[in-house]
Amino acid sequence: MAEKKLGLGNVVSVSVGLVVATSCLVSLGSGAGSLGITFIMAMAIAMLLNMTTVASLSELNSLMPNTTGGLAQYTLAALGPFPTLISMVGGYLICNTMSCGVEASIFSFSLKDTLRLDISSFTYTLIMSIAILLVNLRGVDMFAKLQDIVAFLLVGSLVVMGFIGMIGMGTGAKVDQPYVLNTDFSNIASMTAVAFWLFIGAEYAIPISKDVKNAKRNVPLGMMIGLFLIFMMQSVMVLGFHNYVPWAQLADSAAPHLVYGYAVLGDFGKIWMMLVGALAVISTQNSTVNSLAVVCQGMAKMNMLPKIFAKTNKHNVPWFGQVFVSAAILVFGYLSDSSADMISFLILAGSVFWMISYVLAHVDLLIFRKRLPKAPRNFKVPGGVIIPMIGIVGTVYMILNISNDPNERAMIWLLTGGCFVVLAIYSVIWIKVKMNMKIFKSVPLEKVMAMENDLYYYVRKHRGIWR
Repeated sequence: MAEKKLGLGNVVSVSVGLVVATSCLVSLGSGAGSLGITFIMAMAIAMLLNMTTVASLSELNSLMPNTTGGLAQYTLAALGPFPTLISMVGGYLICNTMSCGVEASIFSFSLKDTLRLDISSFTYTLIMSIAILLVNLRGVDMFAKLQDIVAFLLVGSLVVMGFIGMIGMGTGAKVDQPYVLNTDFSNIASMTAVAFWLFIGAEYAIPISKDVKNAKRNVPLGMMIGLFLIFMMQSVMVLGFHNYVPWAQLADSAAPHLVYGYAVLGDFGKIWMMLVGALAVISTQNSTVNSLAVVCQGMAKMNMLPKIFAKTNKHNVPWFGQVFVSAAILVFGYLSDSSADMISFLILAGSVFWMISYVLAHVDLLIFRKRLPKAPRNFKVPGGVIIPMIGIVGTVYMILNISNDPNERAMIWLLTGGCFVVLAIYSVIWIKVKMNMKIFKSVPLEKVMAMENDLYYYVRKHRGIWR
């Protein structure tokens, strides 16, 4: 049996590296530009709510260890195929392609603003996306060896730049402005929806739990430490913002990291932040094209998506999934191109999709607590149902207060609601016709875990159960 080599530090680094992205800086700039340093309070609330989610997911993982589908399999066993299909396509595929498209838009804006060539910013997104797709279709993972390095460069750069700005040691001119713009707690609480984007994704460290020493302690603790370190890093950035960038300029920028880099260290700081941000975006998109195509392939094998998503090319790559994901990224990249307002809108809309999947995680946990109270768990969320209920109530509150602007809030609800209606219609038809299952009948936990074996799909298709 192979010795487990990963420790607490590895879990922390994975959590931090997967959460921090350039799109987070748009949310950070928007929140700080609206509230001043009191946005740090909103960040603290969002961090605590995300901690409830990673706790629930850790317990779910202890019930169904080593499952590759994660939330999809938890929800299938707890609630049935209908919520599973909607949460995976809406709360995972759409959300990830939307956020990656926004990242690509920030990347293209950064290059255009820095290089100042006479071409449209979307051209950079198009060139990058096609190049990444072509390389991945040949089975070459460009950044497999560099993901950790890129994440370290981005996080390290934000820490250094934030600290320089916080202590006032930059070469640029300091600005004289108030620390606090708004002290109304209702406004601060409503901004937790903006702060939420700064912390999503820490749960992606759960799949490495099988390789972690003392996973019962180190996985949930590592994710929570990671969330706290992100909170501290972003807080330092907010204090740096106060010293060098007018709050209003932050709120209106499509690339706050460039504005801040230039304000603190001039052209050197701007180019530094552009290069690190560009590497991070390319790395993120490369990882997204790879991982989402595999997720689509797995869902096609589970008969939850059309069969073409499961087909591979001569390099054993799920080619249609990669093309589909790349096309979706381009669509969202085009929609948010060079527009701070649209970037912010899509981030908030993506947050709603992700929040709904987090609510489902808590609901799954509560169902299993009721249905399988004596099932063995190597980790259990303390306090009974209190923490999951806090997570549900807090996350629903953020959804209902996703924006302070009533018109923007209504548009976000309209977009996400419309997507879920379309997904609901597709899901009902697909589950009834292709999967031959009851839409809300939960699948026994042991059967869900058996789905990890390819023979499960072969037998169901051979017997004519799945069309």
